[in-house]
Amino acid sequence: MERVLADALLAQSREPCALLGALCGGEATAERAETLRLVLQQLEERDVGAGVLAEAAHEVAKGHLVPLLNASPEGGPAGRRVLRAASAALRSCARLAGPELAVALAEDALRELPAVPAVELLAAVAPCLRALEDAPLLRRLARTSVELALAGDAPPAVGARLLPALAQSAEPALREAWDTLGSLGPGAEGRTGPELLVLSALAEKLLSVRARHADLDTRLRGSFWRIVQAGLGRAQDALTRKRARYLLQRAVQVSAELAMDCSCSPQDTMGPSLFWWSEKKKDELLKFWENYILIMEVLEGNQIHVIKPVLPKLNSLFEYAVSEENGCWLFHPSWHMCIYKRMFESENKILTKEGVIHFLELYEVKSLPYSPELSEFITGPLMDALSESCLYSRSPGQLLGSGSPLGLKLQKFLVTYVSLLPEETKSHFLLKFIQRMADRHWCAVPILFLSKALASLPRCKALGGEGLLALRDVLQCTMITHQVLLRGAAQCYLLQTVMRLVDVEKVSLSDVSAFLVSLRQEESLGRGTMLWTELCDWLHVNERCFRQSSIDDSDGHETSLNAYVKKLVQEFVKSPGWETGESYFMPDWLEARLTSLMVLLAVDVEGMKTQFSEKRRTQNVLRIFLDPLLDALGKLGTNAYMPLLRTDRCLQLLVRLLHSCVPRGSSGQDDEVSSVLQTSILSAADSVSQFVLRRLTMNELQNVADLDRCQLYLKVLAELTSLQVKQGWKAGNPISRVVSPLKNACIHHLQEAEGGQEPTLGHQVQRAVSMATLAALCEAVDRHPELRLDAEPMDRLLSTLPLNQMLHKPPSEEQNSCAHPLENGSVFEESSSSQGWGKIVAQYLHDQWICLSSLLRKHCPLIPTTDSDVLECCLPAVEMPAQTLRSALDVLTVLPAGRILPVFRCMEVLVPRLLTSEESLCVESFDMAWKIVSSLSNTQLTFWPSLKAFIHFVFNNEILTIAAKLKGQGYFKIKEIMRKIIEMSSIKTGVFNILICHCCQSWIAAASGVSHSGLFSSAKDYSELVLEACVFGTVFRRDQRLIQDVQTYIENLGQDCAANIIIENTKREDYYVRICAVKFLCLLDGSDMSHKLFIEDLAIQLLDKDESTSRSRTCYHENSLQHRVKNRAWQTLLVLFPRFDQNFLNGIIDKIFHAGFTNNQASIKYFIEWIIILILHKFPQFLPKFWDCFSYGEEKLKTSICTFLSVLSHLDIIIQNIPEKRLVLKQALTIALQWCLSHNFSVRLYALVALKKTWHLCKALQFEECDAWTTVIECSLSQAESMHGAGNARKNWQRIQDHFFFSTFHPLKDYCLETIFYTLPRLSGITEEEWIALDKFASFTDIPSNAGCQWYLSGTALGELSPGDWSQQDRGYTLGEAESQPEWADVQKKIIPWGHKALESDLELVFQDRAAKLGKSISRLIVVASLIDKPTNLGGLCRTCEVFGAAVLVVGSLQCVSDRQFQHLSVSAEQWLPLVEVRPAQLTDYLQQKKAEGYTVIGVEQTAQSSDLAQYRFPEKSLLLLGNEREGIPANLIQQLDVCVEIPQQGIIRSLNVHVSGALLIWEYTRQQLLGCAGPAS
Repeated sequence: MERVLADALLAQSREPCALLGALCGGEATAERAETLRLVLQQLEERDVGAGVLAEAAHEVAKGHLVPLLNASPEGGPAGRRVLRAASAALRSCARLAGPELAVALAEDALRELPAVPAVELLAAVAPCLRALEDAPLLRRLARTSVELALAGDAPPAVGARLLPALAQSAEPALREAWDTLGSLGPGAEGRTGPELLVLSALAEKLLSVRARHADLDTRLRGSFWRIVQAGLGRAQDALTRKRARYLLQRAVQVSAELAMDCSCSPQDTMGPSLFWWSEKKKDELLKFWENYILIMEVLEGNQIHVIKPVLPKLNSLFEYAVSEENGCWLFHPSWHMCIYKRMFESENKILTKEGVIHFLELYEVKSLPYSPELSEFITGPLMDALSESCLYSRSPGQLLGSGSPLGLKLQKFLVTYVSLLPEETKSHFLLKFIQRMADRHWCAVPILFLSKALASLPRCKALGGEGLLALRDVLQCTMITHQVLLRGAAQCYLLQTVMRLVDVEKVSLSDVSAFLVSLRQEESLGRGTMLWTELCDWLHVNERCFRQSSIDDSDGHETSLNAYVKKLVQEFVKSPGWETGESYFMPDWLEARLTSLMVLLAVDVEGMKTQFSEKRRTQNVLRIFLDPLLDALGKLGTNAYMPLLRTDRCLQLLVRLLHSCVPRGSSGQDDEVSSVLQTSILSAADSVSQFVLRRLTMNELQNVADLDRCQLYLKVLAELTSLQVKQGWKAGNPISRVVSPLKNACIHHLQEAEGGQEPTLGHQVQRAVSMATLAALCEAVDRHPELRLDAEPMDRLLSTLPLNQMLHKPPSEEQNSCAHPLENGSVFEESSSSQGWGKIVAQYLHDQWICLSSLLRKHCPLIPTTDSDVLECCLPAVEMPAQTLRSALDVLTVLPAGRILPVFRCMEVLVPRLLTSEESLCVESFDMAWKIVSSLSNTQLTFWPSLKAFIHFVFNNEILTIAAKLKGQGYFKIKEIMRKIIEMSSIKTGVFNILICHCCQSWIAAASGVSHSGLFSSAKDYSELVLEACVFGTVFRRDQRLIQDVQTYIENLGQDCAANIIIENTKREDYYVRICAVKFLCLLDGSDMSHKLFIEDLAIQLLDKDESTSRSRTCYHENSLQHRVKNRAWQTLLVLFPRFDQNFLNGIIDKIFHAGFTNNQASIKYFIEWIIILILHKFPQFLPKFWDCFSYGEEKLKTSICTFLSVLSHLDIIIQNIPEKRLVLKQALTIALQWCLSHNFSVRLYALVALKKTWHLCKALQFEECDAWTTVIECSLSQAESMHGAGNARKNWQRIQDHFFFSTFHPLKDYCLETIFYTLPRLSGITEEEWIALDKFASFTDIPSNAGCQWYLSGTALGELSPGDWSQQDRGYTLGEAESQPEWADVQKKIIPWGHKALESDLELVFQDRAAKLGKSISRLIVVASLIDKPTNLGGLCRTCEVFGAAVLVVGSLQCVSDRQFQHLSVSAEQWLPLVEVRPAQLTDYLQQKKAEGYTVIGVEQTAQSSDLAQYRFPEKSLLLLGNEREGIPANLIQQLDVCVEIPQQGIIRSLNVHVSGALLIWEYTRQQLLGCAGPAS
């Protein structure tokens, strides 16, 4: 059509120059520019009048086209049409006018770059430049274009048109472009995309089968292949990866067509080339690269079900890549790593996990040769991928606590890989691996499994001092996680790594001790654990092999552990040389920790040297080490001039030794080392206690920093007191001799402070020291009543001291304003005006409330209920409890979070006395305390102790009892706080545990104590607390489940992981809440009326909870929260059942039967059926109600009748307590036979099971009255046994008979907690999170076990069974089946519609040009969807039209494109298909216009004259009009149609979805066009 138009114009105008002038005049529109292009192209083909036309073409180019290009609007379809038309016209002008014009235009355009018109102009004229004459210009053009493209912000036309045009023009441009690309050196990661853009644009020339120079063969350049690999493996955008695949595929095709051997120079002399070709191995090479490109293309889909079948082909790539003859790499391993990098960086974490697991499994099936690239890949991308915690989740069907499959594979892989490494590279690899671990902050789970994998490596001398330092850095990475158990386990494994991999000849004992002190002894390294023993053994074996350090003796070549430790203690105890005065801060505790740790290790190592432990030898060894310490301690009491820093160090070491010496676990009994050490220290107790007495009472502590020393002295005093009590408290012992003087001196100092003089710093510090000392004495008396302290003077003083009185700041001029580092690393400015003074005041108030707490507990019975009551004790703080409570509220506003515990303890004593008379004040105390505690929820160290103290205060049993009696504000405030705590538990695991444990313990104590038996009555008023505990437990997020799984895995390791022994199990898991509630309920006595009422009230609430949960959602998924809550409710009802009597059951039996009719999951059905069986067994009086359950109509019962038929199958249990069994048996047979005739197959199966069991029971009991039924029943059962109908009827009959509930389960013999909480949930298929094993009940010792309760399974083999498949009869296809396939014959592969000649997704192109670039054919079909409303239908149509190449899709509004539902269905098709907006009101005009253009308007509608789609022949220019979803095509538009086409139907429904209808017609049109069947409308 275009050629005809151009010929017509030229035929009418005899002067082409005049025609060109006419076209250049007038308004510059896209149509005029396109017409000018057509005429110039036609003149170029005719080759007429070269001289005249050259001048005219020159004038057109310079005078019209270049200004038109520069003035064309950017963006929009019109602007793009002008650009393209003007550029093509310029090309024709340059050819008509000669190369001089092309040179001139190119020179002008070069100066305008990077403007879009300049790029278009250069792309147009570049093919007209000459190879020899214009070589400098071509080279300059190529260099500028490449630099512009690599800059990253070039117009798209640079890569789409300019560079390909330059490559086609001449070799100088191509060579310059290639040289420019190579001269820039290896690019950064962000430059990969632009580099691949350039290479793709030049690919037709750089990768060509035509003859060319070898230096332009990119296949021989390593830099080319490195760019391609970077695009394959690291590129973030899909377009860059597609360009890389295109280049690879083209290189392989060119190599195959050339049929010549070639090889890229290798990166190193050891490895293979990045690319090579051999004609002898052409078939193998083609197969390798075909599979490789297929895998890379499939990975673009990110769909695991598509990718997983392709993974076996990756195995075949490794088989091709390794030579069978010499075991060397044939293909460079970096190609394989690109595949794994692509998988690792996928957004789909399931794909990432598959990729990681596939890589880790490589060495399980084959032994790959060593490659440096492989090692770098492991320490690079693989470790980056391993940092994702979600990869370590359990596989489906894997038991809880069995360990992460990926973690176990990582361990196995690392062991295998390191064992295969050459010895000379092993050390370097492991060092780099560990350094990479230290480079980032890891989450708890990845660092744990990486550490475990390192600890599993076989012993080798691979690491030196640098490696040990790197492991110390890794230790710091483990400290940032809040999961204490995982943190401790990781530390244990890192220590094992040191013992396995460190070359002791390259490290000193100083290096080792520095690493050991980096471990947290309270989490990982403790005496008595297997890890401690392993460490001692390692030190013993290598004792004299360590490198000598600076602290070792210099007179020997060998290093002895004993000599090192002895020197270490001597250096620690002696006074440092820089000590110049008495006013300095305490030393850091780190050195004391290190010294005490090495002393204990050396003693235990020495103990290994003798076959039997000898106490005298232990004494001698300890004496050798501790002589300097004991000597210094012995002089403390008499040597007043001993340097202060030395005394601090000695006392720090004493405290650390006493803390660390006691073994953990069972080995702590009769430990010789700890007993000898404690005895040795007690020998110096007199001297130490006298020193402490002097320092605390003689005004020697004068500075702010001395308060830290005060805390050290009090710690020492507490340790010595505990030791003395352990040895036996005797009158006149060293501690008892200092307690009274210490108390009296402190009282004196505090009384002296009230003199009214202006305080000095020393005076105020002494006052704070005295209060801290009295607080320590009160705590010691509470712990050890043996002290028998005369407390009356102290009580009188504490009661008269003004509460919350602040310590006044002394004048600042008395201070030295110098900064010193504190123990915790912070800086403390020694000035009264500094923040440090606030800490002193807080400590003073804290200590005052500790003393007051002790005072109130001691005089609790004397506390009046109001301030007006008169007492005889003359203790103001006790006499006026309301005033004291107000002071407590005041002090809570100023105390920091970590100092509030003693205030809570005081409030715990005061509130029960005031709740009746001062209820509003007590409610205020509840409220303020809760606000403080809830605000601490993100502070781990202070939250848990504060929460425990708060719960002990608010939920004190006496407070609960009084509040329940009053039913006032306090009662409702407690209920409100209770609900808030339960709500918080869903976010913060472990909160509810503390509350329920405390309340249950209180109620148990109240129930067991005769004098407090009335206190248990309050339990009924708070029974909803126990109810919530019985059904408590959230559905965890995936990350929470992962942490729980890994913690369970570590716990299951037992003593093999020292963290399990050292770290106390906090029992914060949700299931411990239910365990606590169940154990509490088991302790209740049904014969006690208060207990009985509590149990009955709880049972009613549980039934109501089940009913309300059922009403909240009529249909719920398996393992949903609703399923779990109902399951837990029925478990608890089963536990309570033995305490139900007939009267109570009369009131709830209807609810239980009603529950059987509701829609329940399998596990709940079993519990309901079980409890009904137990009720009918114990109380046969309820049998008539049970028979009534079968009398409802089948429509009401549906399949819920299966519940009652299951109960009927256990009729042998039910009738045990019935003397007259005949009537029951007869009724059971009647019902079973009746339901054997049900229409529902499942109901018939259950009825047959009940019939079979009842009939066997009749035979066993010789029930003769049923002989008349023998024929019918035997026939029915025989038919069931031999059923062979359609489907799996016979299999299902066998399955249901073998099901545990009918074959093995015994409702009486299996009644125990193990069956209720573990066996039945396991067999019923509920999630493992709901399985509570009996060892969990046993380990929860906060609530005692009821010896009379049946705990363990007995009588049947139920616990040995595996879950059956009755509930899931046909499991169908699983991924496991896919894994069993060695290699799939065919796999899914999405069509990639890219032409190989130009890989460019230039959205700036018009749609037809873009389609042509993609090698996509465009039909003449127009689809009109203006009448369609729904975005989903429009999105689906858009996708269908694009796939089948429709010319255009017409919609009612272009706004639909932004709709999310449209985009979800279109999957970006709107970017590749022209969309036109024609509103419904404009359709008549639009259809008339298209008719005038020659289109046949076809309506997709059923009309009286419509044609059958199977018979209709579509013309090439067809327009499909689709109707509205509901109304079809309106009558007025039907009149505009040329023809209506309908789809033939075979069904009853009269219409199809509009998208489906349109798709069928679009496909039929496309099919006819492909077959060449187009013709006139039939």
